Amino acid sequence: MNLKLILGNKNYSSWSMRPWLALAEHDIAFEEEVLNIYDPASKAKILKYSPAGKMPILIDGDNTIWDSLAILETFADKFPQFDLWPKDPAARALARSVSAEMHSGFVPLRKAMPMNLKRTPVLPKAGIAGDVQADIRRICDIFVDARTRFGARGDFLLGAFSAADCMFAPVASRLRTYGVRLDEPCEEYVEAIHNLDSFKRWKEAALKETWAHTHYDAL
Repeated sequence: MNLKLILGNKNYSSWSMRPWLALAEHDIAFEEEVLNIYDPASKAKILKYSPAGKMPILIDGDNTIWDSLAILETFADKFPQFDLWPKDPAARALARSVSAEMHSGFVPLRKAMPMNLKRTPVLPKAGIAGDVQADIRRICDIFVDARTRFGARGDFLLGAFSAADCMFAPVASRLRTYGVRLDEPCEEYVEAIHNLDSFKRWKEAALKETWAHTHYDAL
């Protein structure tokens, strides 16, 4: 089985992290190519693989799939033994709903707190605006609701590691990177993500990158 992921910078590309974690956490073999998403020369390379011109991109034999959520859906189909979507109907419904919410929402937080794994964990220099605080409250509500309903089954949102955790892992990193003080249930989930072997491997690679984004680094 020949799988290849085309990824953006591991320090900054939250969308690229998501499908990578799904494969790496389950020790599924794949190739990867990492491109500097802030280098104009990368655009032509990306367009060779996807007309959308964005990463991540999955090359699966003769098929090309782009967008992190579409790639996770593909993995769920190809590797049903890993239950990337939980078997329990209620857990699956919640996993799909919050994953889609993450995919389409939380724009204020994304803009104010871009993923930056090299950043020293302190609050943003501009503080935390009201709309960003609202995003953080909603995210923590998701964590608490999922963990309250399904947390007895494991350390993650729906108990066992799932596609929903892949979707929220970059947010967990942001909450820590920007020094956000969290209630204990939220902090426990953030800690569980940071303790994932796959997350540790991704971060280790990110810290070795030499690419920089001066705007993000200045926040």
